[in-house]
Amino acid sequence: MTPPPGWYPDPAAPHQERWWDGTAWTEHRRAPAPPAAPVPPVPPLPSSPSSPLPGGSARAKAVALTVAAAVLVAAIVTGAVVLRDGDGGGARAKTAPTSPVASPHPTSASPSAPAPTDDPSVVVDQLNGITLPLPDGWVRPRYVSDDAVVMTTDGTYDCPGGTGFCRHGLVSTRTASAGDGTPEAIARDDIEDAADLAYDRDRLDERPYGGITAHREVKSGTVAVAGRAGYFVRWRVTTAKGPGGYVESLVFPSSTGTESPVVVRFVFDAGPDGPPLSDMDRITQGIRPLGDAATGGGVGSSIGPTG
Repeated sequence: MTPPPGWYPDPAAPHQERWWDGTAWTEHRRAPAPPAAPVPPVPPLPSSPSSPLPGGSARAKAVALTVAAAVLVAAIVTGAVVLRDGDGGGARAKTAPTSPVASPHPTSASPSAPAPTDDPSVVVDQLNGITLPLPDGWVRPRYVSDDAVVMTTDGTYDCPGGTGFCRHGLVSTRTASAGDGTPEAIARDDIEDAADLAYDRDRLDERPYGGITAHREVKSGTVAVAGRAGYFVRWRVTTAKGPGGYVESLVFPSSTGTESPVVVRFVFDAGPDGPPLSDMDRITQGIRPLGDAATGGGVGSSIGPTG
């Protein structure tokens, strides 16, 4: 069994932690969480005149018995693991986290990547270290096969191409390679793939809108996202069936300590049933670093670090 997704010591650099997605190492790294504060010792129980032994001695015996029991359990567990590994149970993947001091569960979050919030008005992208606002009419993804989708408009409708059910709006996030270039270069490279996947051929190789017949750029430029300098490109897409829609690729540097940029894709149907385009700007302005509700963004906002 492989460890669950989480932060573990980086095999290539033990002084930092790296994100394990459950099957392989990703490019996300961060400084390790600070050690927990030591637990103060429990003071000894006071001696009782009616007790045949002093209270401190009784306490010491109880502690000694507890420690002995813990050592015995650890020895039994260790022996069971050794027997299992030597009994043809199969070798573990060498790329998995195997540090003897690593917890089998993700380590506690550090200030740079705190635990997800329970705020119902936002959605959390733990891997990229951001939260996104959830506007009215939008919900967390349900019955969506693409794990990158972080929110959708509420409800579905029959796709114009007759190939299943469609949604009027989708927002997804992913991580680009650090070597792909500047936010502008990544956004301009990504927009065509985003448009094709949304309105031309989907992941099942079907055409829910009959394919794209034309597109044009309607807006692009620099923008501050979560206090960092980003870039966006927006297309108006015309489809063979249905009203078409708008697709935007927004790219900005990650704030989790990795050099890999974050890509946010917006897919909005055109026409009266599609969400208002102002929701794209509203969501962009509301993106925050995880655990930092004060650092926002938007066109015209102050620009923070670029890397």
